[in-house]
Amino acid sequence: MPKVKVPRKSTSVDMTAMCDVAFLLLSFFILTTKFKSENLEITTPTSVSTKAAEENNVVLVTLDKEGRAYFSVSDNNVAEKEQIIDAVAQTKGLTLSQQEKNAFIHAGSYVGVPFSQLGSYLRLTADQVKAFKAPGIPLDSANNEMSVWLGAAMTAFQGSKLNVMVKGDNSAKYSTFKGVIDALKKNDILKFQLITDPEGVPPGTDLWKKNQAMGTKGATE
Repeated sequence: MPKVKVPRKSTSVDMTAMCDVAFLLLSFFILTTKFKSENLEITTPTSVSTKAAEENNVVLVTLDKEGRAYFSVSDNNVAEKEQIIDAVAQTKGLTLSQQEKNAFIHAGSYVGVPFSQLGSYLRLTADQVKAFKAPGIPLDSANNEMSVWLGAAMTAFQGSKLNVMVKGDNSAKYSTFKGVIDALKKNDILKFQLITDPEGVPPGTDLWKKNQAMGTKGATE
């Protein structure tokens, strides 16, 4: 007995209601989303450290609460400091006297000015440096001069372990930190250390012993 074929009928779904719901959800998310601001200020949390910071082969990038950046090298690396200032002068076409270069090599020195002011800054006396309000090293995307300093440091410390450290004020701005990160990435520096508040150091650790030794030394002086 032949089977009776039931004619197929096409089904149609009314999507009008679904479209309305989709647009309502889209409008809701657009109106309630908070977009990130580039001027976001971050507060660096404290941490419990157990290891003392390195003192040799250190390049330190310092950020203050005003958004200014500074560059310095550990005083134990005199030869590398000389190579860095020579490389920077050659890269940027700066004419620096030996006296000006020695000011950078001098113990406790740091740089917080653009290249256009570097020569005049290095000619300042120690007392003038203390009273000088440095504008900071430019970190904007069009003119990130920190990348030049870090590139010179990479060349000077080639063949040695370079310890890059970033020390930021608790009120340092996000845009300043981002400029430093961009400079690190440009030089393929993918690892760096953050210097944080050393409060609450566990007794018996290396950092605790160092702090104890420094406290004893200060008391005897």
